Amino acid sequence: MSTAARFQKDVNIRNRQAGFEYELLDKYTAGMVLRGTEIKSIREGKVNLQDGYVYFNQGEAFVKGINITPYAQGTIYNHEGVRERKLLLKRSELRKLEARSADKGLTIVPTRLFISDRGFAKLEIAVAKGKKLHDKRSTIRERDAKRELDRLKLK
Repeated sequence: MSTAARFQKDVNIRNRQAGFEYELLDKYTAGMVLRGTEIKSIREGKVNLQDGYVYFNQGEAFVKGINITPYAQGTIYNHEGVRERKLLLKRSELRKLEARSADKGLTIVPTRLFISDRGFAKLEIAVAKGKKLHDKRSTIRERDAKRELDRLKLK
């Protein structure tokens, strides 16, 4: 194990809002093309995934709306906070995702950003279907019931 891997803290940034707003159908893990100091900001955990979404352009997948805060110690070579970033997926996965995103009512949203064992930034994306208001209420009801059961078990 390298010294960088030993001192690396676990980075696991979640998009909790996606689970509330959408019904997540399929999940995929993709690499991201990063520039400059973006990986340093990710390791500090300064990322916001809530407004992110995936779109396709000429057979390639891009994620838009993810905010990676510029690195505090960055110089003039610091990165932009919000920009499009290319996703790295297998060609077969790209074809599946592009076909699914063309279906009516489905979108692709980022759910989690993490650092792999090899030190690369990975983005977990999910094919999602928007929830209606009554679906959100049932989700809240189930969460509250689970919380009550957990409290009773602790006593």
